[in-house]
Amino acid sequence: MMILLLKGSLISLCVFVCLTMIVNARTEYEKATFAGGCFWCMQPPFQKLKGVVDVVSGYTGGIASGPTYENYAEKGHIEAIQITYDPSIIAYSEILDVFWKQIDPTDPGGQFVDRGPHYRSAVFYHNEDQERLAERSKQELGKSGRFDKPIVTEIIKASEFYKAEEYHQDYHEKSPIRYKFYRFNAGRDQYLAKVWSGDKDQKDQKENGQKQKKFSKEEIKKRLIPVQYKVTQENGTEPAFQNEYWNNEKPGIYVDIVSGEPLFSSLDKFDSGTGWPSFTRPLEPENILEKQDKSFFTTRTEVRSRNADSHLGHLFNDGPMPTGLRYCMNSASLRFIPKEDLEKEGYSQYKKLFEK
Repeated sequence: MMILLLKGSLISLCVFVCLTMIVNARTEYEKATFAGGCFWCMQPPFQKLKGVVDVVSGYTGGIASGPTYENYAEKGHIEAIQITYDPSIIAYSEILDVFWKQIDPTDPGGQFVDRGPHYRSAVFYHNEDQERLAERSKQELGKSGRFDKPIVTEIIKASEFYKAEEYHQDYHEKSPIRYKFYRFNAGRDQYLAKVWSGDKDQKDQKENGQKQKKFSKEEIKKRLIPVQYKVTQENGTEPAFQNEYWNNEKPGIYVDIVSGEPLFSSLDKFDSGTGWPSFTRPLEPENILEKQDKSFFTTRTEVRSRNADSHLGHLFNDGPMPTGLRYCMNSASLRFIPKEDLEKEGYSQYKKLFEK
């Protein structure tokens, strides 16, 4: 009996060792590295692929070590993502196919609203096989007739990849409302849906982009403090002189607290003496809606944000020249982005306003 038990234990041990060896052999992961503009937008499409283990945002392609978000462009790096995948489940060629469907490969100056060489598209190959497959797929894309311009995406030998700061990782999960607005406002989904019309993934992406203007009350309530919710969702008014931005004089822009859509600039802000932040005009007029408000036994012009439909404040005709207007806003409906944080927060197109 003892001998039989011993034999059984040895057989079980052998089976366990063999299974362990098989599992280990299957988990020899490989890397794929791509640049396609804002790395916030590049992470999600690959994370849902079967066989992809991890997707990290970071910087690569430069010659200087230790890049940060503040200096990676100066050091010659590009915003990129690095994918860890199981080649026994998903092939590199499949991952490449997804990559091409996330970018504009004909744009040498950046991607969508993000401009500059640090936002250009690129494939960073890790071995000769990846280089061969990348070159072939690039040629096939150029011959497909899908684009009326040359394919300019670079194919570069992979170098050191530096993981970006933690707040950049999985931004679409940490700040889903702002991410959706940024992505839609960038024009990425609209472009991709047009170029890849008929492709199921792009149809789904287009539909998601169209739906992103609607925000769940439950999700909004979780992300706002009570006064912000009361003002934006229940048409409330915060106390004069007891709010965050009424006397803020720092340079930057003001965005919707819910969606992040750009609304006003510090360049148009003035001291109205009312105790609320006041502006002579909106930064992006198309993001502003004006509605007649007959509450409190008077007729006023209510100001709301177009995409999030947040109550912002009211518009009056007693402002300074040249507009003669006073957009009297609630601080609780706004979020202030200092000029030094514009690029980090995804508003790089407004940096030029403060460079004069």
